[in-house]
Amino acid sequence: MAVAAGHIGHEDRLDVVEHLTELRVRLIISLAALAVAFGLCMWQNHTLLNIINKPLAHQTQKQVRAGNGPLGATYTVQQSARTVATQLEVVVGTLQRPGSGASAATRASLAGVTPELHKAITGLSKPPEGDKPVTLGIGEPFTTTIGVALIFAFILALPVILYELYGFLLPAFSPEQQKITSSLMLSIPFLFIAGVTFGYFVVLPAAVRFFQNFNSSEFNVLVQANQYYHFAAVTLLAMGLIFQVPVGILAATRTGIVTPHQVRHNRRYAILACGAVAAFLPGDAITLLLETVPLYLLFEASLLLATIVEHREKARAARLFRSR
Repeated sequence: MAVAAGHIGHEDRLDVVEHLTELRVRLIISLAALAVAFGLCMWQNHTLLNIINKPLAHQTQKQVRAGNGPLGATYTVQQSARTVATQLEVVVGTLQRPGSGASAATRASLAGVTPELHKAITGLSKPPEGDKPVTLGIGEPFTTTIGVALIFAFILALPVILYELYGFLLPAFSPEQQKITSSLMLSIPFLFIAGVTFGYFVVLPAAVRFFQNFNSSEFNVLVQANQYYHFAAVTLLAMGLIFQVPVGILAATRTGIVTPHQVRHNRRYAILACGAVAAFLPGDAITLLLETVPLYLLFEASLLLATIVEHREKARAARLFRSR
């Protein structure tokens, strides 16, 4: 029986070839969405790199301004040269004034020095460099850009990929189970994006601050692009997965594995688990608190939602029982 992908019901019976055909169609759609997202990310790769570099830029420039590392030493020399040039500009300006005691020829020659000094001071007044990671290999800028584009492309294409996975697995469930899984599957992309956002604005800056400042006076700190982007990707993806906790709790309670009462009774273990996850993520004591509280609030929100769903199910079951 030939059944189009996306129109397969629970009662349809497909052979192995038809299952493989449906899987092939859904894989092609997922890969096409990933390819389109990858093309978009490559087109805007400069914007993407600037976005992911921002958590690093602030901490790196703090290190440079403090004079740490080779870039910091260069910046210190730059500031010293700017001070000398500024003082020299004051001296030249004084000698140029009429009545300074300098001859007319001397003042005329100094008139050409002033613009050069002003230009030099402007150049030396630029903010410190070092807000971007460094590359060590000849092909590393290319491969790193490709890697970052793939990561962002996966995030952009994730809703389509999950929809196709959901469409492939959905016919295996009964109509009642399909009602349960539909709401859960639709919430996964939104929770994933929320987790990535939380990781970008809270976890990643804290991690960069911790690692950049740890024993920094003993090392010449240069951040390699490939390692930094890999670290950032792992951190953001981990937070995206951690934010799937509500889906796991709702799935466990609605399928009857556990009840909301049992989860609520073991709340202390949830606090320990949130603290353990936050401790696993890099950062200091303040960061640990900032990471633990949102994770625990996420758990409580999931438990509240599971309780509301359970009460609604019981009320509906009671209405059905009374109507008989």
